[in-house]
Amino acid sequence: MNAEVTRQIGELRETVARLHAELTRYNLVAWTSGNVSARVPGQDLMVIKPSGVSYDDLTAATMVVCDLDGVLVEGDFAPSSDTAAHAYVYRAMPEVGGVVHTHSSYATAWAACGESIPCHLTAQADEFGGEIPIGPFALIGGDDIGKGIVATLAGHRSPAVLMRNHGVFTIGRDARAAVKAAVMCEDVARTAHLAHTLGQPVPMAQADIDALYDRYQNVYGQQPVAPAGS
Repeated sequence: MNAEVTRQIGELRETVARLHAELTRYNLVAWTSGNVSARVPGQDLMVIKPSGVSYDDLTAATMVVCDLDGVLVEGDFAPSSDTAAHAYVYRAMPEVGGVVHTHSSYATAWAACGESIPCHLTAQADEFGGEIPIGPFALIGGDDIGKGIVATLAGHRSPAVLMRNHGVFTIGRDARAAVKAAVMCEDVARTAHLAHTLGQPVPMAQADIDALYDRYQNVYGQQPVAPAGS
């Protein structure tokens, strides 16, 4: 590897290690479950969590580097058991720079029921552009989970998919965006569950969902301001 690639990998090791702390901060994982990965820009490589290592022990040095076939390239630990799924997503979706997997309680409860989360909330319209879809069941270890993720998200605006009887996978332009999607997915799933316990949630018009999604994706937040006099 040349010096620039080595530098990028070093930075991503630190970023991915730090982002795993967000999964515990927002109670999205238990024990050693869940993982974050990041694509190395311009390379057929990714940085991912090692398998079965406690979150308290995760550091930049414990992160591992794999190629996009899931083969270990650099690191002292075996990669996550979900590595093949992450690798498939990166191969099939070149626009994706980060992938996250959790078993967060409320979202995974929807997955256990085999149900997508209908869009009844403005926050869900903002972040997901509609329903959070349900994906197929697939066994852990190979790339069948990755195939199910890609097939389900094709044609969807949602960066999250609920894999049946399993849990949540999210994607993003980078690892931080994928973590944000995982946090927001659990928040939406919790609120949707509470709404269903109270009664029948009120539907939203598709035009309103589209308008909210466009505003949030293109207007919300801090926008560049042209210098005075330009």
